[in-house]
Amino acid sequence: MLNEAVYNFGVWLDSMESSTLLHESFYMYNWVETTHVLFLMVSLGMLFLVDLRMLGYAFPNIPASKIASKLQLPMLIGFSVMFITGFLLFYAIPVRTGQSLWFRIKVVLLVCAAVNAYLFHKRMNESVSTWDNEPRAPKRLRNGALMSILFWITIVVCGRFIAYDWFDCKHGQTGIMSVLSGCVADQTQF
Repeated sequence: MLNEAVYNFGVWLDSMESSTLLHESFYMYNWVETTHVLFLMVSLGMLFLVDLRMLGYAFPNIPASKIASKLQLPMLIGFSVMFITGFLLFYAIPVRTGQSLWFRIKVVLLVCAAVNAYLFHKRMNESVSTWDNEPRAPKRLRNGALMSILFWITIVVCGRFIAYDWFDCKHGQTGIMSVLSGCVADQTQF
């Protein structure tokens, strides 16, 4: 049922002229993809600096709250542009992307990374006054920072794999791979 809903949503998006124009554009799709990757580097670079500070590997002599506050705005701008361009990449090829195992894993990991970021930010703000000048954050925050790094590395890898069709439905997936990839019976047109 979920697979059919995602498939039907993808078909609906694909029927829009602007989706087709974006996908078939000689330059625009490439610009969107390039912008996505550039802002990914900016936002994750800043996020990883904060995470590495929490783990005690970067800038141990600078208060953690100072690093986090200085990098927060550019990091949020980077994530916003990355989110918008990511949606446009999905919008350009909605049926194939919606039926990509890698895309589905990426979406689940993005939700997990968002929950982790929320909890990390909340815990950091609640306890920063007790450890701000220490070279490493408390264990709970270090675990959150490590999870953040692992989530985002996996998200980037899955994002890269979306371009490849190992588990695409057009290859006749069977069994569990068919379900996980989102294959539905009536997809011969794509």
